[in-house]
Amino acid sequence: MAEKSRLRQALSKWADSSDQNQRDLRESHRFIEGETLAIADAPERELVTVSGVLRTVTLRPRGGVPALEAELDDGSGKITVVWLGRRRITGVDPGRNVTVTGCIGRQGDVPLMFNPRYELRP
Repeated sequence: MAEKSRLRQALSKWADSSDQNQRDLRESHRFIEGETLAIADAPERELVTVSGVLRTVTLRPRGGVPALEAELDDGSGKITVVWLGRRRITGVDPGRNVTVTGCIGRQGDVPLMFNPRYELRP
């Protein structure tokens, strides 16, 4: 019985830290009117600029062409950013703050941005 209680406590602590992490991300990537949008609020098929932290960066070929995929998270939502024809981009690594500009589309339920302009942030 005590083990169950410890497990529940550990899970609760993990869930709380995950929620706090998302709140911290939203706070650190304040959305400046006219400059960047929250990923959750960014419209599709319009030129937008969003900013966040790269969670994952993977090489995933698309149609026989190399493609570098990265998951960008700003605390409000996540978007998959894809650079076609690239195997690696110096500085595009997990944990890096990045601002991207491009048009958002969807593949199923996943928002995507292909070949965006990007700026590596400190």
